[in-house]
Amino acid sequence: MYAKCEEYHVPVLLKEAVDGLDIKPGGIYVDLTFGGGGHSREILRRLQGSGHLYSFDQDMDALQGANSMEDCENFTFIRSNFRFLKNWMLYYGHEQVDGILADLGVSSHHLDEEGRGFSFRFDAPLDMRMNQRAGLNAQRIVAEYSEEPLADVLYLYGELKNSRRIASAIVKARQQQPITTTTELVEVLRPLMGYDREKKDLARVFQALRIEVNGEMLALRQMLSAASELLRPGGRLSILTYHSLEDRMVKNMMKAGNAEGKVETDLFGRSNAPLEAVNRSVIVPSEEEQNSNPRSRSAKLRIAEKRTP
Repeated sequence: MYAKCEEYHVPVLLKEAVDGLDIKPGGIYVDLTFGGGGHSREILRRLQGSGHLYSFDQDMDALQGANSMEDCENFTFIRSNFRFLKNWMLYYGHEQVDGILADLGVSSHHLDEEGRGFSFRFDAPLDMRMNQRAGLNAQRIVAEYSEEPLADVLYLYGELKNSRRIASAIVKARQQQPITTTTELVEVLRPLMGYDREKKDLARVFQALRIEVNGEMLALRQMLSAASELLRPGGRLSILTYHSLEDRMVKNMMKAGNAEGKVETDLFGRSNAPLEAVNRSVIVPSEEEQNSNPRSRSAKLRIAEKRTP
């Protein structure tokens, strides 16, 4: 009997991402970014018998969607960061799984939630925590980081060439009065940004702060390493990325088995990487999907399969 669950909105590259898992009805699968539950619901529709789905999300808001799936068969929700993927799977008795899916980056829900501070479109406290139980938020970074570490965050995670000027402006402004809201931060930043690039550069600043707040790059590195170990031979890894930093790391892991992209070979010159790319070229949304869902415009889907020893 197929798992039963209610209809929901269609997320980015729904069919392509789930098709990439090559689902076996009785297999064990993991959705590392439950969000609104769209990918999870589609995976569940394809499971039957002993098939089971474990879905991760550290955001309290995701619990509402997970609770609505209480009647869905073969489903377990885990409120945790996906960096603990391996620990949780071992806790539930799985040393190997058949497929893992992750839809990375900030969700449209977070961007549209006015009070969370993820977007410069709304006046809100500088928060940006995915896990609202965490101690570090964007306000603390803006208030407490000294100029050089702040510039490093903006350069590394926002890829902003004028990161030092931005960091200097923030430090000088906060000496006059605290910067506690998104609007106050934007007012400090706006004079440093050209009219034609303002929105793009503001988005990069907010991206950099969000990545630092949530430790996203370290969590991604740890998750990719755990995923490559957990997949059984022939198992699939299907990952959606939205910016160059995370896409580069995913691409390197699938190509070389490490986040740096350093290819290691055996005595016969064969790659030691545990994964092998399924799609030779990255999969992107159709023009129709990009027009109907703006979030999809920067999306890239990469799929890999665990090599047979």
